[in-house]
Amino acid sequence: MQLPAGLVINGFEVFLLVFVRMTGLFVVAPIFGRRNVPSYFKIGFSFFISLILINTTVLHSVTYSDSIPGYVLLVVKEFLVGLSMGYVAYLSYTAIYIAGELIDMKIGFGVVNVMDPMSNIQVPITSNLYFIASMLIFLAMDGHHMLIRALYDSFSSLPLGSTVFSAGAHDVVMKLFGTVLATGFKMAAPIVAAVLIADVALGTISRMVPQMNIFVIGMPLKIIVGLIIVALTIPMFIETIKSVFELMGLSVDNYLKELNPG
Repeated sequence: MQLPAGLVINGFEVFLLVFVRMTGLFVVAPIFGRRNVPSYFKIGFSFFISLILINTTVLHSVTYSDSIPGYVLLVVKEFLVGLSMGYVAYLSYTAIYIAGELIDMKIGFGVVNVMDPMSNIQVPITSNLYFIASMLIFLAMDGHHMLIRALYDSFSSLPLGSTVFSAGAHDVVMKLFGTVLATGFKMAAPIVAAVLIADVALGTISRMVPQMNIFVIGMPLKIIVGLIIVALTIPMFIETIKSVFELMGLSVDNYLKELNPG
């Protein structure tokens, strides 16, 4: 059996570090980290991508103490690098869930959560709809290629064994939290505003016509208004999703820069 040239030149210990960084990313990254993706597929995909990378990319030599505990510590560090990269990418994606939660609370679907078998969590109905649509857009825009390319580039900007988890990386994640919340509010703003106007109109009618039972007609009216605005704002939703994907790539790049002390 002939071994790949990159595996022979770089050594098995370098290949293992590349492999664990890739595996860490695919554990939690959007699309790849879903529960309906089999674990053996994630591991196998990471293995073959690592083989391709080690034969096509110039990797810097790894320095570590000549001991098993020193190398194990290096393996754990590289796995955490991939895991944290996947988490940053997934955190950008959660703006969709925030928007869906806000919309469902306003139109009356807040108490009707559904179990998402892919992530094994309860999500609002609108969040589930938005997530399915965004996943299709993500694949159509080759977002999965963007994640793999970012992982490839990470070996140039962040060589093996040079990671330092500094306070700057923490600041990037904290700033991303605020950006994700703002993005979720922007996505939900048209629907929330329309339902708020409907609430004001219903309140005015209840004062003018006290005999009318607002509670009976109020809930169906808000649901109808909310669903109509959701349908009308689909083009805006697509443009917002594109900005979410750009935020994802930018956040991963900024995070990698903070991990590299050089």
